[in-house]
Amino acid sequence: MSLVVPPYPPPRYTADEPEVSAWLKRGDAAPDYDAFGLVQYHYLAGQGDTGGDYGLYRVQIAPRGGGPGPHYHRGMSEAFYILSGTVSLYNGSEWSDGGAGDFLYVPPGGIHGFGNRADEPATMLMLFAPGAPREHYFEGLAQLGELTEDERREWFAENDNHFVE
Repeated sequence: MSLVVPPYPPPRYTADEPEVSAWLKRGDAAPDYDAFGLVQYHYLAGQGDTGGDYGLYRVQIAPRGGGPGPHYHRGMSEAFYILSGTVSLYNGSEWSDGGAGDFLYVPPGGIHGFGNRADEPATMLMLFAPGAPREHYFEGLAQLGELTEDERREWFAENDNHFVE
């Protein structure tokens, strides 16, 4: 093992003394948003909480609760870590069933999709980096039926969600 330290990012905290700034979000807290019992979102650390560094969400999907088809993001990476159940994951070329402990990383521009096609609930962590206002996106999905096709297309583009046919 080499003791030569690889480069670290430059310091972002430059005060002389440390500060008390950590916060805890309890795992048994109620969901921050419940999409008709199909998907429950726990906003663990959103864009505003992290200064835009990342957004971390715990997502619980009901049995056969669905999920988005193949799409990509231009401005952020996305990562999925399965906590429980089975989540169908699309890596841009094939669908695979992911179980507890499985991880999928998607760089900006990477085609991906996910969903729960199983007969049991599934829970996963979703990480977006840099952070984006995904809470607005998650909560806005419920109003899509009120939009015209052109308005839907524009809304998805404004939320950096680009679907692949």
